[in-house]
Amino acid sequence: MSASLPLKDIRVVEMSHMIMGPSCGMVLAQLGAEVIKVEPAKGDKTRDLGGMGAAFFPLFNRGKRSIVLELAEPKDREIFEALLERADVFIENFRDELLQRLKITSENLRKKFPHLIIVGHKGFLSGPYENRPALDEVVQMMSGLAMMTGSRQKPLRVGSSANDIMGGMFGVIGILAALLERNKTGQGKEIRIGLFENCLFLVAQHMVQHELTGAPSVPMPNRIHAWPVYDIFQTSDDEQIFIGVVTEGHWKIFCSTYGLQEFLDDERLQTATDRINARAWTIPIVAEIIARHTLPDLVENLDRLNIPFAKINCPEDLYHDKHVLREGGLVISTNVDGETFRVPALPLEIDGSGICDRSFVPELGADTAAILGELGIKRQCDEVSPDETTVVM
Repeated sequence: MSASLPLKDIRVVEMSHMIMGPSCGMVLAQLGAEVIKVEPAKGDKTRDLGGMGAAFFPLFNRGKRSIVLELAEPKDREIFEALLERADVFIENFRDELLQRLKITSENLRKKFPHLIIVGHKGFLSGPYENRPALDEVVQMMSGLAMMTGSRQKPLRVGSSANDIMGGMFGVIGILAALLERNKTGQGKEIRIGLFENCLFLVAQHMVQHELTGAPSVPMPNRIHAWPVYDIFQTSDDEQIFIGVVTEGHWKIFCSTYGLQEFLDDERLQTATDRINARAWTIPIVAEIIARHTLPDLVENLDRLNIPFAKINCPEDLYHDKHVLREGGLVISTNVDGETFRVPALPLEIDGSGICDRSFVPELGADTAAILGELGIKRQCDEVSPDETTVVM
């Protein structure tokens, strides 16, 4: 791990599964923190997922260390608490009832480890729903995000685990704020992130629009466009392209370039409002003209004209995108079986450089012996050196 990474002196103990908690730990690890993932003997359940879940474990657990502990066992509980004693942050995303049974409540932890920043990723924050289980799809349906993406008759979830990942990011934001506060007070904080509240944050623009205007929310596919050209068009080589003509300058140069001088001269199209109101008859004309051009020709011209555009891609198409393939755009990671895979780097640069350290997905319990050695703990009755320790569950 690069010595220049900002969290290189921070130690995190993560006891979480699925996506929201692990994504929080992954971002911290990418920023340089030492993240120790506590797993039961059977491992994180996402280790064995297939289908659309096949990427969950390798993607969100890169760069971590793995220790196997069964917290119902007294000796393993002692090891767990020894880890927390030396940690700066504890991340979990289990239901409060389970944590109470294990006596890993925030009240208990704050008494024993007042320096510790405790981060709970939950379905809901405090309130009537706080004990409900939640999934990304559940909160998208509850919050109206699925309706805005599809329609009320056919709601559609967003095509990624957007809330889980964003919830992990809010966990990181809370942790960074708590670390700054601890520098002043020496005291840790308890942080909770709600998956549902995270989704409320995403739809707040639509909630506030209704609050201010009284108008009902309109699903994105049915919305009234705020721009004269803001559409997907078919090209002559049977591709699709999105084009957004959103400023006065865009309008003039787009029309001039694509032979639409008639639009510029038309008295019915002299203001932005005029052009939006005329979309019913102008867009078919634009579509007919765009359909005469190939995708490469459109990309070259629109890029030169500085008009927003996008080819309609599949996620896997991005492995061939020249911007994604630039230096620092992808990070090489190594899975537990030794196979490498490419992952988009964190979407930020520090002093002009991306965060591109190579990371490894830990095998289950791969770091147990080493971590116990660092703690000065032996797991067997016979006296063996820490580096010879064998895990006995």
